[in-house]
Amino acid sequence: MPEILPSLLASDFARLADQIAQAEAGGATVLHYDVMDGHFVPNISMGPPVLASIRKVTRSFLDVHLMVTAPDLYLSAFADAGANSLIVHQETCPHLDRTLGAIKKLGLKAGVALNPATPISTLSEVLDVVDLVLVMSVNPGFGGQAFIPRTLAKTRALQAIRAERGLGFLLEMDGGLGAANVADCAAAGCDWMVCGTSVFGAGVSGNPDPAGAVRELSRLARAV
Repeated sequence: MPEILPSLLASDFARLADQIAQAEAGGATVLHYDVMDGHFVPNISMGPPVLASIRKVTRSFLDVHLMVTAPDLYLSAFADAGANSLIVHQETCPHLDRTLGAIKKLGLKAGVALNPATPISTLSEVLDVVDLVLVMSVNPGFGGQAFIPRTLAKTRALQAIRAERGLGFLLEMDGGLGAANVADCAAAGCDWMVCGTSVFGAGVSGNPDPAGAVRELSRLARAV
């Protein structure tokens, strides 16, 4: 069943615990946590200490997306902080198989992300070992960007490969998702859809009803 993953990057950090509780009240069971280093992407966000604080206030699955140049340096720190999955970028991992293996040895789900311009052929040798494949539907680095429609072709192609090879990885999509396109994403094979501003609104101003937003987005995604 398709899941809506509230992206904590879009939340009001001053009310983070409350906003997590509101999203969970709407049915969210997986929370998406973006890590940016100001090098691989032009922004800096949250690190292990914030994740550890979040772990104290939620039992939800914490899906950690490492948009960083050298992810191998931080795997253990995020595992210790309470991550349930770690997603690395194909573009930053010259030894991708080894990195995915290291994540699994930490007892976490191992995922790999692709930027919009990166072809899915770059993952052909690891699709049988990954737990998650994240298709970026915007160029990573900032929230609130417009969805890139052509990225749906990637999820459809990955869905076909998954079915043909009998693989079990989850398909995730991130970037510009909301009421206008979550149904299209679900129809294209997405299992997890990351929604930030469409759940929490514009950061500090906040969405007055994150719970209602999660419920409505879930309804739209599951109506396919």
